[in-house]
Formats: sequence, structure tokens, C-alpha cells
Amino acid sequence: MKIYVAGNLREEENRDKLEDVNKICEEFGETYLPHRDMGIFEDGMDPVAVLDWKGISSGTAWELGYAYAKNVKVIALVEDKKTIHKDYRICVMCNNKDVIFVENLKELKKELERFKY
Repeated sequence: MKIYVAGNLREEENRDKLEDVNKICEEFGETYLPHRDMGIFEDGMDPVAVLDWKGISSGTAWELGYAYAKNVKVIALVEDKKTIHKDYRICVMCNNKDVIFVENLKELKKELERFKY
């Protein structure tokens, strides 16, 4: 399985979080981590995104919209699943039928197991 790890890359703390997510994802296949690999989204990748209500980057929102347009499932790591559907919590580009929300790395690993070929 190919996995695209997306999220806010601006601050080092955010990149560290993405690297933690990437470590889990590497157990399930080849990963693409933008700040590590530099490149563009390729067809055939299953995105895993870190969504933080404090500021989803426009790039991450675009990547999720692109995945939706291509009918690609996305696993999104969020801080609090119970608040996802509240007003202004997650933008419309990040909240669609193809996004599976998880709250921690343990849930992420469980969802990745479901996609394992």
C-alpha cells in the first residue's frame, strides 16, 4: 500500500507530529511525507491527514479535496472526534463521505489494518 501523509508543515512541532504518524504508516506500506520527500501527489496513494481545528493548512484542505475528486479514501487524525460536526470545526473540504476520522495513533493503526492488502 502507498500512503500519503499530509498536514500542516509550517512549524517544527507539526512536522514532528507528522513524522510520528508516518512511523505508524510505514508498518503498512511505502509512505510519502512531503517535507521529507518533496514532490507532488501521485495517483494510487491513500492519504492520511493530520487535521487540527486550530488551523488546517490550505494545502492539506486542497489535498483532501483532490482525494475526494479521485474517489480516494482518507484517514484523518483529529484532536476530538466528538466535535467534528460542530460549526466551523472542520472545513467542508476536509469533511466528506470518504474521510475516516481517528483520534489517536492506536486508532490510526487499526484503520490502516483494514486497508492492508
